Amino acid sequence: MNFTLLDWSAVVAYLGITLFLGLYFRSRSGKSVDDYFVSGRNVSWWLAGTSMVATTFAADTPLVVTGLVYTQGIAGNWLWWAFLLSGMMTVFLFARLWRRSGLLTDVQFAEMRYSGKPAAFLRGFRAVYLGLLMNCLILGWVTKAMTSIVAVTLNMSDRNALLVCVFFLIPFTGIYVALGGLWGVLWTDLFQFALKMAIVIGVAYYAVAAAGGMQTLIWRLSAMRSQAGPSAGNPLAFFPDFSRPIDSENLWALPVLAFLVNIGVQWWAFWYPGAEPGGGGYIAQRIFSAKDERNGLLSVLWFNIAHYAVRPWPWILTALAAIVLYPNLQHPEQGYMLIVSQHVPPALRGIVIAGFMAAFMSTIATQLNWGASYLVSDFYRRFLKPSATESHYVMSSRVVTVILVIFSAGVSALLGSVGEGWKIVLETGAGTGLVYILRWYWWRINAWSEISAMATAMVVSVGLRFTGWHTGGSAADSAARALLTTGVTTVVWLIVTFATSPEPQAVLVSFYKKVHPHVSGWKPIAAFAPEIPETRDLGRNLFSWILGCAMVYLALFGVGHLLLGPEMEGMILLGLAGVCAGMLFSNLNRSGWAE
Repeated sequence: MNFTLLDWSAVVAYLGITLFLGLYFRSRSGKSVDDYFVSGRNVSWWLAGTSMVATTFAADTPLVVTGLVYTQGIAGNWLWWAFLLSGMMTVFLFARLWRRSGLLTDVQFAEMRYSGKPAAFLRGFRAVYLGLLMNCLILGWVTKAMTSIVAVTLNMSDRNALLVCVFFLIPFTGIYVALGGLWGVLWTDLFQFALKMAIVIGVAYYAVAAAGGMQTLIWRLSAMRSQAGPSAGNPLAFFPDFSRPIDSENLWALPVLAFLVNIGVQWWAFWYPGAEPGGGGYIAQRIFSAKDERNGLLSVLWFNIAHYAVRPWPWILTALAAIVLYPNLQHPEQGYMLIVSQHVPPALRGIVIAGFMAAFMSTIATQLNWGASYLVSDFYRRFLKPSATESHYVMSSRVVTVILVIFSAGVSALLGSVGEGWKIVLETGAGTGLVYILRWYWWRINAWSEISAMATAMVVSVGLRFTGWHTGGSAADSAARALLTTGVTTVVWLIVTFATSPEPQAVLVSFYKKVHPHVSGWKPIAAFAPEIPETRDLGRNLFSWILGCAMVYLALFGVGHLLLGPEMEGMILLGLAGVCAGMLFSNLNRSGWAE
């Protein structure tokens, strides 16, 4: 792809805007650690929620979605569509509890909910494990994807493209993150999200046009399916074919076993950044930054609507076009960039690359700020230097941001592929999710419950790789490993919970008074705090959860049918989504959500 002066002008203009935002918010973020990491807890829902969406819209996302659709059809997206169930649970069961806690990071939760050396160990371990190890793994795979994009667009080797990412794009991102703190990240994310959505919609338009238009694209996909024979699946199907064997691996077919694990186990059992059961990570960070509980809830609700119902179809349409334009690709993820380089008009390619840079940098920015918050607030300040000034900790946060940049560059060079990073994160977090959900609603969970869950998931997932059990790269193999890891991890942490002592009564009463969880799982503790009104909102919140999930899935499939047909079904589904939205709003009003 040959870059013109206009292309370079678009890239330079984008970089200039992001740097300006970092400099603009420098003084506002440098007053204290609260200002640097949670924006003084004064953020509106639409800004916090859009930042969440921008963070999950990384440079790797269009490529991964293209790979899923190219090999498993539209149904392959259930790998991440299933996480809506945990996302909506965060909205209605956990967002208000997180905001009520008043924490700076979700890792700090350990020493509010638990006590003693186990709680301190858990906080310090999670700060390093998530803030450094897992964070750098995530940063590494995002950088891996951007490396491929730079290599294709600038006609350079993967090695030189990696050098561009490592020595320019990541350090540049680190500069505006270090300067602007979370305020800079939030407003840059808003600008980047608008740019990214405009770009992917444009790419989808040119992709469909290159395939002959929407109707021709659908006809060509049907013809290709007929030519592939009876074993081929339907690339346009939203669900797997349940008439096939449960572990079948056919072209354009999501194995039923993988779908059942996605929809039945993955969303509540797996820790995954941005979709943690019970909330957590940068999702919790945005909730902490919200003005109040209402803004915290609305921010996560908007995030889930935009993430699952608004954003996917431009990627999916481009992936479907890649199937007919580039059949038999050895590396399906490359289909997206082939369309960009060959079918997007040359005059717009600079803007497209700026959009990919925005996708890359928005994720990098959040991961750097989030990871630095763990390492500074939950490790350095808690265990190494607890009595320094606020300005010292702000400066330390900026130094740690630079260190994370260096570490993530090394991880990117070692990773074999983007998909490899995804699998490692999913497998090492399998089985831990239920602990993160129940710790809010059941008094008996203790620090050892979390410690044993994390340790077991890690040991089992690593052990399975060494033993060679279902180590293939298929979706069915991944599902089998996930089921075993989840089962073993759940059994172990339950045994450990009942074999160890509960947390001290004073700690549990303090937590109960501060957070006001639903009383059913806290009755023994509620008896020691009779002055606290009992909270009995679990049933109403679960009803809101069901309505929220139905609303988003109906909207997702309604838009899909409007684009791919039949259009009448699309209109009906969107109408039902509107009904669910009305019922949800009514239920929230009755629950006193604005108080």
